[in-house]
Amino acid sequence: MKFRAVRHGDAWGKAVVIGGGYAGLVTARVLADHFAEVVILEQDPLDEHTGTHPHVPQGHHVHAMLAKGAEVLERFFPGLRTELKDIGAPVFDYGEHISFLLPAGFAPRQRTGVEVQTFTREELERRLRSKVLALPQVTLLPATRCHGLKMSGPGTVDRVLYQTDGDERPAELAADLVVNTSGRSSTLDNWLAEMGLPAPEKRIVKAKITYTSTQFERPEKSRPDYNVAYQMTFAPHTPRGGVLVAVERNRWMCSLFGFEDQLPPTENAAYLDFAKSLKNPRLAEQIEGRTTEEPTYRYTNVNNQWRLYHKLKDWPDRLVALGDAVCVFNPVYGQGLTVAAMEAELLHRMLTDRKKLKAGGLDGLSRAYQRAVARIVLTPWTLSSSSDLMWSPHGQPLTARISHWYNKHLFAVSVRDARVWSRFARVVNMVAPPTALFHPTVVTKVIGQALSGRRSRQAQ
Repeated sequence: MKFRAVRHGDAWGKAVVIGGGYAGLVTARVLADHFAEVVILEQDPLDEHTGTHPHVPQGHHVHAMLAKGAEVLERFFPGLRTELKDIGAPVFDYGEHISFLLPAGFAPRQRTGVEVQTFTREELERRLRSKVLALPQVTLLPATRCHGLKMSGPGTVDRVLYQTDGDERPAELAADLVVNTSGRSSTLDNWLAEMGLPAPEKRIVKAKITYTSTQFERPEKSRPDYNVAYQMTFAPHTPRGGVLVAVERNRWMCSLFGFEDQLPPTENAAYLDFAKSLKNPRLAEQIEGRTTEEPTYRYTNVNNQWRLYHKLKDWPDRLVALGDAVCVFNPVYGQGLTVAAMEAELLHRMLTDRKKLKAGGLDGLSRAYQRAVARIVLTPWTLSSSSDLMWSPHGQPLTARISHWYNKHLFAVSVRDARVWSRFARVVNMVAPPTALFHPTVVTKVIGQALSGRRSRQAQ
């Protein structure tokens, strides 16, 4: 049985977005171009001025917006970069203004051509929420929980069961399209089971990492020549790391992180001691200069998890999922915000193509979309999960061992070859494909580095 979506001129009828965080906001912005009405269901009590909210505990920690993600946001929110810059969020070249400590040494401080901007997630969400809720098509239902999905016929979702705080019983909301952006704690699998549908296969790679973060003043009179100081973790010998970023309103935001038992403390003096244990001294230098005591936040449970919705043969029509509701990445790699933006952009393209076909409608969109989302997720998943698999002393897959070996020698080349480092910067910012790191000139240098290191060890 086919269900025809209601059309209002050149727009479909109603889209419902489950989750009003970052991914939900970007998605709602996209849907406003295609639907006469967009309703956001958000479990936290928030409004257009809210930034970080209770069900986004990671909001207190450093977030990276990769260059690709920034490009996507600027297309849907023109002027966003300038607005953030006007309140002090710096825009800079990834090579020139980052003190980046690789396992083999510091990366070259030279121009890469990759422009990035740093800010807090709180400020980003507040700006996006204000812009999205100003759209006439968009309605927010705060303090509202989704309790499940409903189908009027086989294989097509057309209603959402929800309940707002204070209501006596759940209500139903009709929808032409339902988008689940409810994050890493999504209960979509339970809703599918309630409709008699199978649960998806999951891929889980334990990250075993703990973050501890704080903010403090960044005085104008003593600005260093970097906007980011970073020490990456790298198995098995570098279990501690950290990142310090310049953010809006003359502030530093710092996240220290450690694997397994290397827990960054929350107490001020011990926090500084942990920073001093890092080989990049710039983090401790700035932390030591703090003049006020600020709150410190800890966050754990950051395993990589990918729900393989694209493999479900019975995936229902008129339902799509994106962002952390599909795939959660270890935040140490800074991929989550950018991947969610790319997935929202993908939805925009696919809806635009359907409109051009005119007779295409929304039927069949959902399965095609989830397969396309999987293609976006695959590369960042492979990069992050392969690295995290190397923390386990046993059972390391061959592909992860090969990738780790290659990266180890690639980093050794990068610290002395600015061109290779620039390639790495483009790949990690998702503006170039991973194949850029396997160009014959790069492979030759990596193999040469590996052979040189082997000869040096043999000589000893």
